[in-house]
Amino acid sequence: MGRQRPGTPTLEEVAALAGVGRGTVSRVINNAAGVRHSTRMAVERAIAELGYVPNLAARSLAGRRADAVALVMTEPDWRQFGEPFFSSVVGAVGDALTDTGVQLLLTLVRTDVERRHFVEYARGGRVDGVLLMSVHAEDPLPDMLSEAGLPTVLLGRRSGDEAVTYVDADNVGGARGAVAHLVRTGRTAIGTVTGPPDMYVARSRLRGYREGLERAGFEIRPSWIVEGDFTQESGRRATAELIARAPEVDAVLAASDTMAAGALEALRAAGRRVPEDVAVIGFDDFPLAQHTRPQLTTVRQPLEEMGRAMVQLLFDVMRDSSGAWRHVILRTELVERAST
Repeated sequence: MGRQRPGTPTLEEVAALAGVGRGTVSRVINNAAGVRHSTRMAVERAIAELGYVPNLAARSLAGRRADAVALVMTEPDWRQFGEPFFSSVVGAVGDALTDTGVQLLLTLVRTDVERRHFVEYARGGRVDGVLLMSVHAEDPLPDMLSEAGLPTVLLGRRSGDEAVTYVDADNVGGARGAVAHLVRTGRTAIGTVTGPPDMYVARSRLRGYREGLERAGFEIRPSWIVEGDFTQESGRRATAELIARAPEVDAVLAASDTMAAGALEALRAAGRRVPEDVAVIGFDDFPLAQHTRPQLTTVRQPLEEMGRAMVQLLFDVMRDSSGAWRHVILRTELVERAST
């Protein structure tokens, strides 16, 4: 029976204990030909001794050069990095890479100079693939990476005809379902706080809002639509503006939980009770949604599943970059709490 060591045993530890190179351990794990019987036995003893469990995803990448992937945040506004979205994505991707032996490098790329520097860095063999998040509509970085032959996967997409592999949530369907829920519960004047229009995710959630109203037979009023930027302060400001110019509003769909938290602040300051006077729905289902007063009804974006899918797709592209782009869209789910 293998002796369990603290922490997760690595391929390097197995190689050191067996007295062989890392590539030899990989060949034994993959049952490749050309390994002497005595060497194979030594490696298998080391695996048993350390309690090493080969990871299938890492095993498939035996030809890697760097054993590292970059998670690149492209948001130019520093305020955004305080939002739960970023820490949630980092956690989801980090969890998906656990036991693969692949290092996760976090990188900020916000300007043309930083884009060029990062592409050169990545082309130098320092990373094997790139995960991109918070990409705005005109950002050329995904195309620069693709043209450089670097395996790349986006979280979200820049447009409806994205030409890079991506993982996204059903933002249109999630927002549409949120509006349907508000209509079912008797709300008749439903406003929305959108994200920035140069982000496809924000446009998709606005489209779902519009489709939800249309399906219910409601008029779409421009005065009920106010723009935010996914921050809590923008949600507070936009909601204050919304109820000032459209006091009849009895529900607010915010395009993120952080903006919904800001909406609750604005409604409280205006003396509007939630949900008695105005219902509020967020989008994402971050832990924040359970700590607001009242707790937020929200559209759950399956970030853990999205993180796993991003990593798996990246490994697929790293193995074979000649195939078609892969576009994965995961379902959302309405989580009902006390704000509706």
